[in-house]
Amino acid sequence: MDLRNIAIIAHVDHGKTTLVDELLKQSGAFRANQAVDERAMDSNDLERERGITIFAKPTSVEWKGKRVNIVDTPGHADFGGEVERILSMVDGVVLLVDAAEGPMPQTKFVTSKALALGLRPIVVLNKVDKPDAEPDRALDECFDLFASLGADDDQLDFPHMYASGRNGWADHELDGPRKDLTALFDLIVNHVPAPRQVARAGEDFRMLATTLGSDTFVGRQLTGRVESGRLKVGATVQALSRVGQKIEQFRVTKIQAFRGLQTQDIEEAVAGDIVTIAGMAKATVADTICALAVDEPLEAQPIDPPTITVTFGINDSPLAGRDGKKVQSRVIRERLHKEAESNVAIKIADTPGGEAFEVSGRGELQMGVLIENMRREGFELSISRPQVIMKDVDGKRMEPVEEATIDVDDEYSGAVIEKLTGARKGELVEMKPAGAGKTRIIAHVPSRGLIGYHGEFLTDTRGTGVLNRVFHGWTEHKGSIPGRRAGVLISMENGEAVAYALWNLEDRGKMFIGAQAKVYTGMIIGEHSRENDLEVNPLKGKKLTNVRASGTDEAVRLTTPITLSLEEAIAYINDDELVEVTPNAIRLRKRYLDPHERKRMAKTA
Repeated sequence: MDLRNIAIIAHVDHGKTTLVDELLKQSGAFRANQAVDERAMDSNDLERERGITIFAKPTSVEWKGKRVNIVDTPGHADFGGEVERILSMVDGVVLLVDAAEGPMPQTKFVTSKALALGLRPIVVLNKVDKPDAEPDRALDECFDLFASLGADDDQLDFPHMYASGRNGWADHELDGPRKDLTALFDLIVNHVPAPRQVARAGEDFRMLATTLGSDTFVGRQLTGRVESGRLKVGATVQALSRVGQKIEQFRVTKIQAFRGLQTQDIEEAVAGDIVTIAGMAKATVADTICALAVDEPLEAQPIDPPTITVTFGINDSPLAGRDGKKVQSRVIRERLHKEAESNVAIKIADTPGGEAFEVSGRGELQMGVLIENMRREGFELSISRPQVIMKDVDGKRMEPVEEATIDVDDEYSGAVIEKLTGARKGELVEMKPAGAGKTRIIAHVPSRGLIGYHGEFLTDTRGTGVLNRVFHGWTEHKGSIPGRRAGVLISMENGEAVAYALWNLEDRGKMFIGAQAKVYTGMIIGEHSRENDLEVNPLKGKKLTNVRASGTDEAVRLTTPITLSLEEAIAYINDDELVEVTPNAIRLRKRYLDPHERKRMAKTA
């Protein structure tokens, strides 16, 4: 069957997964009476809860006798490692752009990767039926973006369409019939070239592994595009590393192809198709699976280096082991190395003591997703504050800089600019009206300055601002950047918090816990109203006497405590604090710093 391989790329929440839903429905991938969940491609629990795509997932549809393999990709730059691997499997991309917001930071990130590979994009202006949509402006911004990224003439001459993914239509003209996605299907089939690998069907089998999975019954599974030749079930093949070293030789036990939302067993994989194979014991992502006669590996796309590191350690608090079953450092190490094997954007290193592990990645969201998955699996962990990875270039100390794109109401723009360009050492790049009483601010800010800023940003903008960030480049170290200014309230006792004690402590600051919460010495129970830390006793009850008077017996009414999410807790803490993560709780606490750790932190600052 004639093949087309495409990826759908876009910024977060611009409608990729919703559009894929409609493509599947209108191509006949589902029965007419079949019950299908909204955002069917987001099959992971975390993806459904957060409303974002985390893992790249292939699917396929049939259209007029041709098979179209579609890869739904993550929009957030923290998961850019997924996008960089997936783009090597496809021959074209559909760039989805919100007609109201226009190209955003993550749009720029994934588009630069696609253009660098020579892929010719199709631009789809989505959500043109929104009241604030400006499709013509968004289209001009897409052209400017392509030009700034060094696109060639063929890539600048891109076709475009107007669409509403939720309503299931796409047209070449803004005032088109708005019936279905037929025009988009036809454009994909006609514009995207057939895989050039099809012409190599007579050569030896070769396939570059791009994603790693596992199955309870068949074991390890590798997914990739067949670059040349054919592969049958039962054939003996080998795995070569990036440098050509032979890793293993194995017999292929199963070949699966993507058909709609399901995978289907097939007997033979052909050049150009995207398939999953099983049978290997050691081969992993970026390895070449090939026939025994092949001795040269396929070139794997380089992955951008990590920018932050977080220390994962065992939970050694007094409440350790009460919620989770996986608490030993050995078990944590095995889980982290398993993650690094399938996620090439993550790097793992042991700390000098051997009881903790430095996990390097793209951003706080990527770390938060990994930690959340581990706590749901029964792990207990202690997590440090994220530290930015520095590097030396020609004797100069360099640090990563991020491009922050911010949409805020006009009245809050001054406060945001003051925070970013003041203590956080950012540089204002552009400021322009975004319509509907909003201002768009683009600034280049050191990654250190954005750690922990999001909560402060929401407070400054009364919850109405939108902040997007993406890695921009490296710059010379800009000196010290102050962290959290407020101190914390620290428990000096072990036990259960008493409502009367918390009520009396409310004058001292904001509480993170409620009555009857389990506390221990060194646990952070609230934020102090001043800059210093304060030790308090949350167990102190009211002294009872036999005298009652209406003027002295006041009712205890506690203010609702602040509940920090996992990402908020990690960004909130200082260098001498930890986040204690268990399957049922997220707690903050102070930690003891040994001389080696103090020296490292002083050097980082």
